[in-house]
Amino acid sequence: MELGGDLRTVAEFYRRIRSGRLVVLGRAGSGKSILTIRFVLDLLAAPAPVTHRVPVIFSLGSWDPTAITLRDWLIDRLLRDHPHLIQRVPSGSTLAAALVDADLILPVLDGFDEIAEGLRSDALAALNDTSMPLVLTSRRGEFAEAVEAAGSPLVWAASVELVDLTPGDLTDYLPRTSRPVSAPGSTRGRNGNVWDLVLEALRTQDTRASRNLAAVLSTPLMVILARTLYSEAPVTDPEELLDTTRFPTEHSLEEHLLAGFVPTVYRRRAAARTAAGHPRRRPDRDAELVRHWLGYLAHHLARLDEVDQQDLAWWRIGDSLRRSTRVITAALTCALCTTLAVWFVGGVIHLLGGRIAIGLGKVVLEGALMGPIAGVAFGSVYWLLTRFGTTAFEPTHVRLRLPGARTARTRIGRSPMRTFAARFGTLLLGGFVVGVGCACTLTLERVLFNGIPLTSGSVIEGTLINMLAFGLIFGSAAGVVFGFMAVLEAPLDIASAATPIGLLSSNRATVGRQVLVLVPALTLAIALGGGLLVDLLRHVLGPLNWSLLTDGVFFGAVTGLAGAFSYAFAFTAWGQWVILSRFWLPLTGRLPWDTVAFLDDAYRRGVLRQTGAVYQFRHSRLQHHLGDSFRKRHTGYAPATFAASTPMPGAESGSAPGSGSDQRTV
Repeated sequence: MELGGDLRTVAEFYRRIRSGRLVVLGRAGSGKSILTIRFVLDLLAAPAPVTHRVPVIFSLGSWDPTAITLRDWLIDRLLRDHPHLIQRVPSGSTLAAALVDADLILPVLDGFDEIAEGLRSDALAALNDTSMPLVLTSRRGEFAEAVEAAGSPLVWAASVELVDLTPGDLTDYLPRTSRPVSAPGSTRGRNGNVWDLVLEALRTQDTRASRNLAAVLSTPLMVILARTLYSEAPVTDPEELLDTTRFPTEHSLEEHLLAGFVPTVYRRRAAARTAAGHPRRRPDRDAELVRHWLGYLAHHLARLDEVDQQDLAWWRIGDSLRRSTRVITAALTCALCTTLAVWFVGGVIHLLGGRIAIGLGKVVLEGALMGPIAGVAFGSVYWLLTRFGTTAFEPTHVRLRLPGARTARTRIGRSPMRTFAARFGTLLLGGFVVGVGCACTLTLERVLFNGIPLTSGSVIEGTLINMLAFGLIFGSAAGVVFGFMAVLEAPLDIASAATPIGLLSSNRATVGRQVLVLVPALTLAIALGGGLLVDLLRHVLGPLNWSLLTDGVFFGAVTGLAGAFSYAFAFTAWGQWVILSRFWLPLTGRLPWDTVAFLDDAYRRGVLRQTGAVYQFRHSRLQHHLGDSFRKRHTGYAPATFAASTPMPGAESGSAPGSGSDQRTV
């Protein structure tokens, strides 16, 4: 096969590969990710379908081949970025699994080199265990090391390599990106171009400075950074890149270009207009603060799961905080929800008066006591979930279909009875813990109001009976209500999670509907179910007091409000986003208060990119630079070790050891 060409012909070239397996190698910043995007768009736009498979780009850095198979990982990524694929087909599998199993997905696996170093040989072996067509991109050095460690290349695969840019390429490109006038203080005439002297030096390469700059500008990433700094900024001059006093090495030039990118794209600009003609709100942000916020996010990705991650998921930003901080924050949030619920319900009952009137002092005391105890109970459940691993805080892939809504009847999981049983068992334990906390609150109230000694035998016996009774009442009510909610679930709309903001909005709407269902459902379940359970327990424990008006209404309404809002804020992905990323992190200065607008603005300025439901930094080199700079300015943060951003000498030349693949240049 003739493997030469350029990015415009990659789809046509792929058509000629009988195995459908292609490896694309290149240096850091050589344009591998851009090639995958161009490849997918060209493949989809072809008049005659190149393949019956739908090409989908997957960022490979998060795959652990020792923990999950390639098939299951692909399915998980599809479900994350396309939640509507959670619908079930007649065989019982999800649409995502059905698409993968039917060979209707062409995986475009971007960033093999971003897999943890010790896992690359296992990843290559896993890829060789399947014959599925795929496209794989990687830096050459890291791929060569994996081939040598695994003892085999990617079998049945053709391989191409992206070559370096030449001074001729730069001469054709850079002058078309810049203003045709001289920068202040420049020695060029009025009709010159800001790049003229630099391009002349690159053509001759008769000085060390020009040779260093030619080596740096041999990748598209560095050219884009240089264009941003010097073609788009009004008062900068690229001649300074030839100053060997400031930039004696290639590394110093690269660091300068990386460091100048964020301040340049965040310089003050006039607001663009929307399609309706109104000025688009684009807040002017201080570049130094932006660099601090972006650096914190880059540092968070470096420490996430103790590996270097690229996916910036809004629901995992809060994981940058210590577990103890998250547990305390969740406990305080639940305590506040419970206290406010007690005061609200008690205040309403106090104002209504009549047979169920409650003293205002008693209401205040109950709220002050019940809130902290409920916070401890909820905090304990939260700690257990975070300690032993859970997907409870992942974005939901479903929405609630309230009665009367016109939605298609689609399956999203197991049978309703199995789903009900699974949720009932889980929530029974959590509700029981909260019921035990409520019993302790009542005991403290009796001790403080009536002056009964805490060590009294009647107090201890009553507390134990209340623990059992309230534990069963609250646990069974929570299990029944949350199990019933499974009946109301339906898949998300196809377009609802096409972007990170779209997924956030759909989750906010889902949580809102869950609260609307939980408040009345928990209230009725405890008010009515509590009476039934008390009647049953009387036969075992003896006389028990439970009044539908005083006990059922009060505890039901309080638990409905407190339980629903505690669940919404402490045990959902959206709630964690609110209390940690929208409140705690901005309060401590690590993120701005308008976090959503900040992330979207960074995407529109080209600092971040969107990959399905997550953001990523424009390039891993930029991410690592921002993270390193953040740690240098904040020495209290632990250092992170990254894979080398530039290959060792000689690593990018020659054939991959033992590759056995066709190697040509594009």
